Amino acid sequence: GSSNRASMKVVIVDRANSDASGAFTAKLDSSASLTIVRASVDSAKQMVRQGKAVAYLQIEPGFGDMENLFNGDTNTSLIVGMDPSRSAEAGYLQGLIMQAWFAQIQHVFSSPSAGQKQVQKILGNIQTDTSINQEGKNALTSMLSGIGGFLEQIDTGALSSQSSGSSSDSESSGGFMKGPRIKTESVLRTETGPRSAWEITFPQALLWALIGCTAAFAIGIVVERTSGTMLRLRQAPISRGQILAGKGLACFIAAVTVCCLLLAIGKFIFSVRTPDPIMLGLAIVCTAICFVGLMMLMSVMGKTEQAVGGAGWAILLVFSMTGGGMVPLMAMPSWMLTISNISPVKWGIYALEGAIWRGFTLQEMALPLSILLVVGLVSFSTGVAIFKTTDK
Repeated sequence: GSSNRASMKVVIVDRANSDASGAFTAKLDSSASLTIVRASVDSAKQMVRQGKAVAYLQIEPGFGDMENLFNGDTNTSLIVGMDPSRSAEAGYLQGLIMQAWFAQIQHVFSSPSAGQKQVQKILGNIQTDTSINQEGKNALTSMLSGIGGFLEQIDTGALSSQSSGSSSDSESSGGFMKGPRIKTESVLRTETGPRSAWEITFPQALLWALIGCTAAFAIGIVVERTSGTMLRLRQAPISRGQILAGKGLACFIAAVTVCCLLLAIGKFIFSVRTPDPIMLGLAIVCTAICFVGLMMLMSVMGKTEQAVGGAGWAILLVFSMTGGGMVPLMAMPSWMLTISNISPVKWGIYALEGAIWRGFTLQEMALPLSILLVVGLVSFSTGVAIFKTTDK
């Protein structure tokens, strides 16, 4: 219920390009819960697939015509493309769509001249429609002429004193106002079939495995320093850099092994698909490198197991909370969404999602993979430099 909750980003594709669709879009844009952007159909689907928008809303031609406003359109008026990982927001978005739709009814009666134009347009269409017999045309013309006369009286103020008493009757007749016909689509590659909830949540499980490996190996290095094992290793004809590289390699192998075991469990027990093993392999390797670097940096944050364990878990838990490992990104306020960009957990989850179910190309994977590699290499180099300085 916080007023600071980040708004949902929705992409509008206006194929109707009419006054009604413009008013409908403006109504949605006025909501504090939505951030509206406009794009083409292909760009809108791409933004949703990449996680840059919650959904896209495609407004079809004929949307908002008066002949469809009161009896429900028999054709699809709106197409909503949803990100499957944001399904909790689908119902809320549909409520906002319906609210904006019924605002069109208010617009017709608060602007009778606009309603009269619509009535005249419908009357013209009826006369040229060959599928309606003459008797039907006469009946429809009589009914619509009455509606047009009613709107004209509202426009001239003839009903200003009596209209308030009949408001309850007009509201009760709203049962035949069915609203737009909405079609919902899942923005995924259709050739792979429907996806399960396990595929959407599985990247978080992999990140928690990596966090566990990172914390364990960081403490392990401190234990070897305090117990004298590191001193004995130093007597061997190898350098500090080689010793630390061996520790990093061990952590990397453990992290990748745990991820592979979890993926095997997910694949054979929870039916998690891996449509692109190469992309998934790149995501796991780069994420593991990132957390190996963090492990090395955390291992030099103290001289005792308690100091390193406390500092390491504090940092990792903050990264997890801000990066989507504990608190869903959709529930975060806008300022926390901005902070999440500095969390390697976010970029690890983003890369794994791209490989498992978002269907990222190599170009789309370049950004999260690059960030993970840079964070890992910089953290590892910094940790090694500090270790050499303190281990005299």
